[in-house]
Amino acid sequence: MAVAALVTENFKFASLFFKSKDVMIFNGLIALSTVAGQTAFNVFAFDCPCSSGRNYRYGLAAIGVPALVLFLIGIMLNKNSWDLVSECRIRKCRKWSGPALCALLGNIFGRAVVAPVTWAVISFLQGQAYTCALSEFVRKSTLEGFPPDQESEVMAMFPCIDSVPQELRHFWPEIERQLKYESQLIGWLLVGGMAIAVFLMMCLKRCCSPLGYLQDAYWTTYRHTEKTLFDRTAAVHARLLAADNVKTFFGFVALEKEEKEQLQEFQGAKPICSLSWNRVTGVYLYREKNCLPLYSRLNKWATYKQVLTEEDMEKEMDAMI
Repeated sequence: MAVAALVTENFKFASLFFKSKDVMIFNGLIALSTVAGQTAFNVFAFDCPCSSGRNYRYGLAAIGVPALVLFLIGIMLNKNSWDLVSECRIRKCRKWSGPALCALLGNIFGRAVVAPVTWAVISFLQGQAYTCALSEFVRKSTLEGFPPDQESEVMAMFPCIDSVPQELRHFWPEIERQLKYESQLIGWLLVGGMAIAVFLMMCLKRCCSPLGYLQDAYWTTYRHTEKTLFDRTAAVHARLLAADNVKTFFGFVALEKEEKEQLQEFQGAKPICSLSWNRVTGVYLYREKNCLPLYSRLNKWATYKQVLTEEDMEKEMDAMI
């Protein structure tokens, strides 16, 4: 039991650490996982067809299709993507401002491109897919002594060196060196381009942020803490509400010891109306009210609920983002 508790606590600590404000570490783990997956793919799955016309399509697919899949997964796993969907569904995107839209899309796409760009970079640096795709397009004039009458079908066979005529095999090291040079050059240019883009985005974020460094760090901590407490409380609320409904139907409810203690402590749970759920759901950027910060939609809802009428509340919660 002690070992299980220790493992559980360590797992919780790791989860909190990697979901905390240090997004760079989390993105680094995504990149490392992508590198491992790409390397495994090249070792166990990549198999160039060595056929004119097919090489090009297969090589491009080996680079592009996994990158596209990783990009779509990155969008689906980003909470802001679904906040955007909720915003469009609930408020019909009527209250959008330009900066809010740019900030949101930048966050969604910025995180989603980490894995696909890593996949593409590693693919180019290793050079296997590029060599397969472009082998048939190597200019024969760059190969000293190569017979000019050879067709592209022969050039396409070079990645499968055993299929190449014996008298032409000694040209393969030069062809491979030339293609890997081009592939790795593209890979390093991608690395440099992405580094510059990340640097400029971070500078732009800091320059356009209305918050100082310390308050921005506090805001990040607040959002993470609020989400953790909200999810935990929502799970307990759902459990208690379900227990009340089950008890109403059967006349009793079979609860665990912890659930019984929660039921006694909180005295059941009442359903929350959809209007309240919609008001705390959706996209939100930092706002202030009378110089007091409003760090989230929930923070805004809780603040206005204490001082505004229902009609004024509706207007304020739907104010421009």
